[in-house]
Amino acid sequence: MKTLLYITDLYYEAKGRNYYEEDLYIISKLKDHFNILIGHPHQVNSYLHTADLLVFRNTGSILNYELYFREFVEEVRRKKIITFNSFDGKADIKGKQYLIDLTNEGFPVIPTIENVTEIDRIGNHEKYVVKIKNGADSIGMDFLSKDELLNSKPEGKLIQPFMDFDYEVSFYYMNDTFQYALYAPDKTNRWKLIEYKPSAEDLKFGDQFIKWNNIDRGITRVDACRVGDELLLVELEDLNPFLSIDLLSETTRDNFINALINALNAEVQTVQTI
Repeated sequence: MKTLLYITDLYYEAKGRNYYEEDLYIISKLKDHFNILIGHPHQVNSYLHTADLLVFRNTGSILNYELYFREFVEEVRRKKIITFNSFDGKADIKGKQYLIDLTNEGFPVIPTIENVTEIDRIGNHEKYVVKIKNGADSIGMDFLSKDELLNSKPEGKLIQPFMDFDYEVSFYYMNDTFQYALYAPDKTNRWKLIEYKPSAEDLKFGDQFIKWNNIDRGITRVDACRVGDELLLVELEDLNPFLSIDLLSETTRDNFINALINALNAEVQTVQTI
């Protein structure tokens, strides 16, 4: 069997999610198909050649080890090491600038600017959300009134209207193929999710962001909010999306795991031919 270096932080704590449980479950399913090595994201640079393929999973926010992570990505690219996910995406792996780019390109995304002088572009609202560009897990997020926003004049941050949405929904993709969707019917509890049956229009919405991002390989989560009849992108997670795999039906979960095994096997075969 070929060897995977599975990169995860089993001790990372996140509100409403048990990262370690998800990764231990996935590893338990992969072990019948691959030799598994587990590596911590803060230490992996010394072990890049110990496996046939690197699987980058629930490592938490990179804010606490951003310099080390950038060195890791540079080494992976320089040594042409195959990773899953690949690090060629344009979304969360590079921070939140893409939300501004997608706004400017006319995509259905929560309107996003970075300068209060542009506030008229996103409309007049009672509250605004201010986020740091390299944030994750709501780190560095503020909710401000219009007066507070204009007085504080945040620089180098994202500015969005506070949306009174109906619910949030996430679409999960393996490479460019849709796998499943989950949503939070109670908008005050983001991670209390149940399975969601997407319509053709819903899938068209998700597919456009997968096509735009165009990563070579990996798992991507398209997070959106429903505002009336419209879906708006909240986040495009192309680095290490949490999968909420424990909330899936047995059939959906098994189908996803099989798709993951097939995708990893395909990459191992690619490594063999290089």
